[in-house]
Amino acid sequence: MKISYSWLKEFLKIDLEVEKVGNLLTDLGLEVEGIETFETVKGSLKGVVVGEVLSCVQHPNADRLKIANVDLGNGDPVQIVCGAPNVAVGQKVPVATIGTKLYAEDGESFTIKKGKIRGESSFGMICAEDELGLGNSHEGILVLATDVENGTPAEKLFDIRTDHIFEIGLTPNRADAMSHLGVARDLNAGLLQQEKIKKKLITPPISNFHIDERTYKIKVEVANNKLVPRYAGIVITDLKVTESPKWLLEKLRSIGLKPINNIVDITNYILHGLGQPLHAFDADMISGKKVVVKNLPQGTKFTTLDGVERELHEDDIMICDGENNPMCIAGVFGGEKSGVTENTKTIFLESAYFNAVSIRKTAKRHALNTDASFRFERGTDPEAVVFALKRAALLISEIADGTVVSDIIDIYPNKIEDFQVHLSYERVHKLIGEEIPTETIKNILASLDIKINNQTRSGLGLTIPSYRVDVTREADIVEEILRVYGYNNVVIPQKLITSINNVKGISKDKIENIAANFLIGKGFYETMANSLTKPEYVATSETLNEERNVNMLNALSTDLSVMRQSMLFGGLESISYNINRKNNNLKFFEFGSTYHKYKKEYQEPKHLSILVSGNILRSNWNVITQPLDYFYLKGMITTLLDRLGINKLRAKALEGDIFSEGIRLQTGKLKLAEFGYVSKKILKTFGIKQEVLYADIYWDNVLKKAGKTVVKVTDLPKYPEVKRDLALLLDNSVKFIDLYNKAFQAERRLLKEVDLFDVYIGNKLPAGKKSYALSFVLQDEDKTLNEKQIDNIMEKLQNTFIKDFDAELR
Repeated sequence: MKISYSWLKEFLKIDLEVEKVGNLLTDLGLEVEGIETFETVKGSLKGVVVGEVLSCVQHPNADRLKIANVDLGNGDPVQIVCGAPNVAVGQKVPVATIGTKLYAEDGESFTIKKGKIRGESSFGMICAEDELGLGNSHEGILVLATDVENGTPAEKLFDIRTDHIFEIGLTPNRADAMSHLGVARDLNAGLLQQEKIKKKLITPPISNFHIDERTYKIKVEVANNKLVPRYAGIVITDLKVTESPKWLLEKLRSIGLKPINNIVDITNYILHGLGQPLHAFDADMISGKKVVVKNLPQGTKFTTLDGVERELHEDDIMICDGENNPMCIAGVFGGEKSGVTENTKTIFLESAYFNAVSIRKTAKRHALNTDASFRFERGTDPEAVVFALKRAALLISEIADGTVVSDIIDIYPNKIEDFQVHLSYERVHKLIGEEIPTETIKNILASLDIKINNQTRSGLGLTIPSYRVDVTREADIVEEILRVYGYNNVVIPQKLITSINNVKGISKDKIENIAANFLIGKGFYETMANSLTKPEYVATSETLNEERNVNMLNALSTDLSVMRQSMLFGGLESISYNINRKNNNLKFFEFGSTYHKYKKEYQEPKHLSILVSGNILRSNWNVITQPLDYFYLKGMITTLLDRLGINKLRAKALEGDIFSEGIRLQTGKLKLAEFGYVSKKILKTFGIKQEVLYADIYWDNVLKKAGKTVVKVTDLPKYPEVKRDLALLLDNSVKFIDLYNKAFQAERRLLKEVDLFDVYIGNKLPAGKKSYALSFVLQDEDKTLNEKQIDNIMEKLQNTFIKDFDAELR
């Protein structure tokens, strides 16, 4: 938000250094992010002086150019080539000397240099008024009065003013400070408390407001007083819609606004000066001389001022005429046909207080962010509605020769009462951490227009002004006191008093930090994906259920309309983004939650996701390229769980279509992690062609077991285990879990482990086939296995695979 220092001084007569004011505003909570200098004429005509044309002859090589000899007052006339048709001997003219910076209409600067034009030297530029930024005319050079002394700097001849503009990063709760008056109120309180400077806040006078004649009647009807608690308006006629006076143009331009015409400019002036948005309707375009504030049916078409046809929502507040034709989206944007034009003679000037939530939703629905909606959706002052209307009417009468021809229509059936809050001195001291004198507290509250209704030894009964919509609780009052008292004035104690919390068990945050530091030490990068995601992602996997989506009621976009059911898709977006930028070796991890809707409840379990793709190390002449594979990820997960004290794990083959091949790790019946190769179908959705491995660690379950594992000591096996491998050629439809289950069905007593350690799919195999390499661990706890037993078991397994899966031994 831009605040003009000179405009601020109209509300508060001060003469402090700009930097000091900026620092004080920041201390008050209105953070000044920057201070810019504004000039009514950009560059302030530095380097432009008055020159007298001593001679003027035709350019020998150009019909439309002349060569002028110009006296700049330094006794050394200069030659300037000029293309203006009106240059003549004896004229006093503005001359931009060599090195002067002039500014084009778009703000781009260009420097005057010595040069040759059609073979003739030129040592400057005789300027037209648009080239100097003094007007729009380019018909010829600007001719000055003849009594001006040669060499006089041009900045002394014209009323050029400079101003300082504060760029304030306003927090959303400070609706009261979204105007020059609001900032002045805060500044006045800060000056009194922190600088001991007492000033009177000056509000614009409205005592001269009067009704010129009552000859124009317009009826106003408000259908829903909850959405529109207060609505006021007045009719002004005999208008002359022209360009605004210079002072008003400069005010608006200083804060980055583009002037339109005197009527619209006055409404913008009131908005930025007093914080109350206004809207002017061409009264001749209001059918039936009636204004109706209501909701229209869903799907009603309406064309706004920007020429865009919009489809209205049934909850949008609309300003309509007597024939129910929409004229304006209330508090947001005007209509194409009802706005003020140069032909407008009579206006209906609106000032209102709208429901903030309704305006915010409407603005969001239509993707409109206007100065009016910015204020209405945060909360304006219901008591400023008529004051701002009267002030605007006075300015319109003065600037546009308007005549007020109706009474003020003010529909305000249920007055909005000011908040009543009780403040405890003890609470103030406790929250601030310092005992502030009660008289100081009272003075601060008075400077903030907070009325003291009653007082006791322990506290105060307070009434909050209507414009402070963010102050509703005792804690809010304490915050107000503190920011005016000054955060920097709170004494920092020399002693640090702390206590040690008695926390049972291991802190969840500590466990998370252990895991994060472990992964970072292994070369992983922590990512943070958006919890909002695309609803289409659910359809990529049968394990996800669309009915369990947690949908956003007021989504920012269709791409961010549901809460994620899986951490996978946000991670794959990051993988795809990096691969598309030639960063192919990736190791990511993320802590986050997934969101699920069930019939009776919502669930929000926490997960740790890990994604790896590419090679372990970047390719180099002395590094053997080693891919990030299944064994790398498995080793990383088991080592991490072991680091957290979880070491008794059981592996099971994983079913589902998220993984082409996957494993589940669990302890007892508690799932800890699922990991494997992401299916090519899902990778294709993200345009990823290289293999990606993904691990989904159920963090809530990990926390249940972390640091709680009971270490049991048993004797080492007396008899050795035996490991054998089988390489099988299988149909693509066969999954590892099927082989896993069949193996244990074939041999229940001596078979201890089954693992998949290699998968091959390629053009060297028959179509529709793949190769699995399986390892089997055999052990008898009572004796050593002999070769015959081992061979019998392996033959039994082999025959089972051949019979049930049509497998071939490779």
